[in-house]
Amino acid sequence: MAQIRLKTRTATEVRRTLTRVMNMVANGEMDSKTANTIILGCNAVLSSIRTDDQQRKIDELERLLNEIR
Repeated sequence: MAQIRLKTRTATEVRRTLTRVMNMVANGEMDSKTANTIILGCNAVLSSIRTDDQQRKIDELERLLNEIR
């Protein structure tokens, strides 16, 4: 199988990657086992992105609260 580059730095890139993988499976360019592995990885990355975003928001709220005090 030829190498493919998949972007997963942001939630938007993960969404585009998942769409690309889905299309590749539908077009017979990728087997479903490989696609499932990529999807699992994308879900893990997406979870990490969400956790990072939540932590960033919490940090900002704490900073604002400290400024008010």
